Amino acid sequence: MHCPFCRHPDSRVVDSRTADDGTAIRRRRQCPHCSRRFTTLENASLTVIKRSGVTEPFSRDKVIAGVRKACQGRPVTADALAQLGQQVEEAVRATGSAELSTHDVGLAILGPLRELDVVAYLRFASVYRAFDSLEDFEAAIAELRAAQLGTSDAPDGGTPVPVPAPAAD
Repeated sequence: MHCPFCRHPDSRVVDSRTADDGTAIRRRRQCPHCSRRFTTLENASLTVIKRSGVTEPFSRDKVIAGVRKACQGRPVTADALAQLGQQVEEAVRATGSAELSTHDVGLAILGPLRELDVVAYLRFASVYRAFDSLEDFEAAIAELRAAQLGTSDAPDGGTPVPVPAPAAD
């Protein structure tokens, strides 16, 4: 690391701390030549490989923008979208991979979006999974209904009790 003041090619780390919710490291450095101190911020790069093969840096803002389109007209706040963006970024970083596909990012979005708003989830899933018929929508809705009916609150306030799915006609 070059000193920004005297351009000396070396520096000594004086202090290190995590920053930005643990996604970056803030280092306080000192130049051995001029003794001046400066701060660096180190981020782990995360690259997304698009379907066309082009790579670009992961962008939480791009995730939020895509989900915002699915949430248009829905009672979803900007804070909820920001939290979803953070959850998605944490999930993709937790994979430990420096490169991931757009498919992986889409999968990471579907879970939190489903918890946030089921209508927005269906809208996003219809594009992400390339629904091309009513049957695709019906299958996704049936999956959502099964998940909602899968458990119910126990009468005594204890552990949820599994509820059998309704019989198909």
